[in-house]
Amino acid sequence: MARTYKSFCKLCRREGVSLHIKGANAFSAKCAVKRREYPPGQHVYRRQKVSDYGLKLRETQKLKRAYGLSDRQFRRMYDTAMRMAGNTGANLLQLLERRLMSVVATLGFAPSCNGSRQMIAHGHVLVNGRKVSTPSYLVKKGDVITVHKRERSQQLAKRSIDIGLQGRTPAWLERSEEPPTGRVVGMPTRDDVSLPVNENLVVEFCSR
Repeated sequence: MARTYKSFCKLCRREGVSLHIKGANAFSAKCAVKRREYPPGQHVYRRQKVSDYGLKLRETQKLKRAYGLSDRQFRRMYDTAMRMAGNTGANLLQLLERRLMSVVATLGFAPSCNGSRQMIAHGHVLVNGRKVSTPSYLVKKGDVITVHKRERSQQLAKRSIDIGLQGRTPAWLERSEEPPTGRVVGMPTRDDVSLPVNENLVVEFCSR
């Protein structure tokens, strides 16, 4: 069953940081973290100190929710990151940033990762001129991400661009608005990830 907006607000408040799950509302006064900086629940001030396991679990859940991953998808991404050379945590974040749904949201063509997933699944996004309907598709250097020429697709992307939710375009991406186009000019690094997450705790949790 799909989560309601209210339940997503509780997720953000529980993590203590806005995960930008709700798109435009995450940047407005309606943001749950801005309205109430403390976690949900009646006995919030009586809660005990979080254990080491709890801290690792919280960081892992934060990462899965921010990027819209199921447990199975997350485990598959982690296993792939482990097989790669280098730091497993940095590799995992790079893979998550390279997912098409993350790229479309970063470029500002969709208001959030959830909106990005819907755009891709409905055939509004093209990669190198070909329709890609798989949100988990991993982009590579040289790929060109465009929005379908149909009027409905262009309207969806321009509406999101006009809202102006996208921040600074990371160095590994290039973006143009007319028409909405993105180009992968490199690979993401740890500095390109704006989500406040400790990937080392995530690796420790997954390697139990």
